[in-house]
Amino acid sequence: MVPIRATGHNQKMMGSSMGKSISALQLGIIWQRLTGLMDEVAQTFVRTSFSVVVRENWDLACSLMDANGRVFAQSSRSIPSFLGTMPRTLEAMLKRYPKHTLEAGDVLISNDPWLGTGHLNDITMVRPIFRGAELVAFVGSTFHTVDIGGAPNPFAKDSYEEGLCIPVLKICKRGEENLDVVSFIKENLREPLETLGDIRAQFAAYELAQTKLLALLQQESIDDLTAVTDQILQRSENSMRRMLESMPDGEFDDQVMADGFEKSLLICCNVRKNGSELVIDYSGTDAQIDKPINSVMNFTFAYSAYAVKCAFDPSSPNNDGGLRPLTILAPEGCLVNPTRPAPVWGRHLSGHYLPFVIFGALSKMMPKKIIADSGSPIWNVYFKGVDRSKRKFVKMFFMSGGYGARATSDGPACLSFPTNVANSPIEQFENQTPMLVTEKSLLVDSGGAGLYRGGLGQRIAFKSLSPEPLTFMIRHERVKHPPRGFLGGLDGATGVDLLDGVKIPAKSVISMQEGQIVTFETPGGGGMSPAHMRERSAVEKDLIDGVVSAECAQRDYGLPASEIQQILNPKKADLHEQ
Repeated sequence: MVPIRATGHNQKMMGSSMGKSISALQLGIIWQRLTGLMDEVAQTFVRTSFSVVVRENWDLACSLMDANGRVFAQSSRSIPSFLGTMPRTLEAMLKRYPKHTLEAGDVLISNDPWLGTGHLNDITMVRPIFRGAELVAFVGSTFHTVDIGGAPNPFAKDSYEEGLCIPVLKICKRGEENLDVVSFIKENLREPLETLGDIRAQFAAYELAQTKLLALLQQESIDDLTAVTDQILQRSENSMRRMLESMPDGEFDDQVMADGFEKSLLICCNVRKNGSELVIDYSGTDAQIDKPINSVMNFTFAYSAYAVKCAFDPSSPNNDGGLRPLTILAPEGCLVNPTRPAPVWGRHLSGHYLPFVIFGALSKMMPKKIIADSGSPIWNVYFKGVDRSKRKFVKMFFMSGGYGARATSDGPACLSFPTNVANSPIEQFENQTPMLVTEKSLLVDSGGAGLYRGGLGQRIAFKSLSPEPLTFMIRHERVKHPPRGFLGGLDGATGVDLLDGVKIPAKSVISMQEGQIVTFETPGGGGMSPAHMRERSAVEKDLIDGVVSAECAQRDYGLPASEIQQILNPKKADLHEQ
C-alpha cells in the first residue's frame, strides 16, 4: 500500500522568502479576500454555464493553487471530492506539461478517472497565472458533465465502456482554443453544445481569477505569493493538529455494508490516532469488482479527508494545510483503491460510504463530533430519449435522502451528504424533458428514531409524456442495508424504486412508455442515541407535523395510544372523556 497524504506535506514554512513581514491582521484580510475572489469566480462560471447540473445543482469546484500546486483558497460552495482531488490532478498534469513549458493563456484539461475525481463525467481544467514572466499560481476547476459519450450503465465491465477519456492535453494554447482537442471532444458527445458551453464558461471565470488575483497582489504589496501561502497552509495545519491533540489517542474500527450487486460488499476502516497524526486504513475491504462502483484512490482520499475535516476542525478554512496530519491507506486492488481499467462510473456508490465508516470508528473516540448515517450515497436518475424538438437528450436528476441525526439536533430532510449538490429544480427539468413530476413529498417515518431523529427521505414520481419510449438508468444504494443509527439510535428507512407501483431493481436500465410513472423513495437518515431519551414535546411536534406516524410514536418512542389520540385529535378526545 502506498500512503496518500496532502500535497506538500513535507514542505516547511518559508516566511523568510517574503519581501517584507506580514502581520496576522493583514494575513487574515488576504485570506478573506481570496475566498471572496474564488466565490466570485464560481459565480461567474455558474452564471455563464449551459447545463442544469452546473447552474442549478452546483456540481463543481473552483480552487486557487500556488506555484507549488498546493490549494490555498477555494469557492465556498464546492463539491468536497473535487477539492480533495484537484492538487493530485494538477500534479499529474505537470508531469505531462512541466511548468517551464507553460505559457500565459494555456489551459490544461483531463477527465482521466485515475488522475482526477474517479470517473469520466468530471472534467478538470487548470490555467497557470503569470505576473509578467513569473508563474505565481494556478486557477483550477472541476465540473460534472452528464454526457461524456460511450454507453455508461450499471453493468459496465471496465472503464473503456464508460465513455470518452480525455488524457492530459492543452485545450487552450496562449489564449486560443486548441481546435484539435475541441473537435475530438465534440465528435464523441450526444450534447456537445452543453458540455463545450460549460468548458468555455470556465475560460471566462479563469480570466476573472487572473485579473482579481494580480490586482490583490499589487494592492496588498505581495512580492512572493508562495511565502503567503506557506503561512496560510501552516496555520491550517496547526489548527488541525491542535484539534487532533485534544482528543484521546487510540485505535478504533468500524465496518459498513454496501448493497453491491449480486452480493453485499464490505468496507472496513481502522482509525489510528497518535498525538497530532491520524492514519485511516481500509485494509480488509472487499476486492474491486467488475461493476462500476469502485472508488479510485484520489476519490477515497478526498472523502476520507473531508470526513476528518468535518469531525475535527470544521471551522478553519479548507486548504491543503489542514490535511497534512492525515495519512490514507488502502490495499491496491480493493473496492476503494482499484486498478485500471476497473469500471468506476458510479464510484460514489462506495466512496460516499467512507465518511460514515470513519464516523463509526470515531464515535468511540468523540461521540459528540459525528453524525449518523445519511440516506446516501446520493441518489440520481438518468433519463435518455427524444425531447419535444425531436432532439436526443440525456438529463440527470438529483434527489437526496435524509441527513443523519447529529449529536445535538435532528437531521434535516432531503439534504445531500457527503456531497453537497443541490436538489434539481422540478420546473427546469420539466422544461427540458418530456416528463412531468407528479409527486414530490416527504416520507413519514423514514428518519431513524432517537434522542435526535434522522432526516426524512422523499418520494418523487416522474410521468413520461413522450410518444416515443424513454430510457432511465438508476444505480441506487441503501436498498438492502439501511442508513445506520449511532449510539443507540435506530436505522433510517431503506429506499425503493417503483415502475407503475411495481418494485424494480435498484441498479437497472429500463424503458418506459408514454403515461408510465417511475417513483423513487429515497432512504431516511439514521437516528442518534436511544429513542426513549427524546423530549416528549419533540415527539408531539413530530406527530402534529406528520413527520412520524401514530404507530411509530407508540412503537419507537413509547407514547401510549390514548395520549397519541389526545395529541392528534384533542377535541374528539375531550368529547370522548366527557
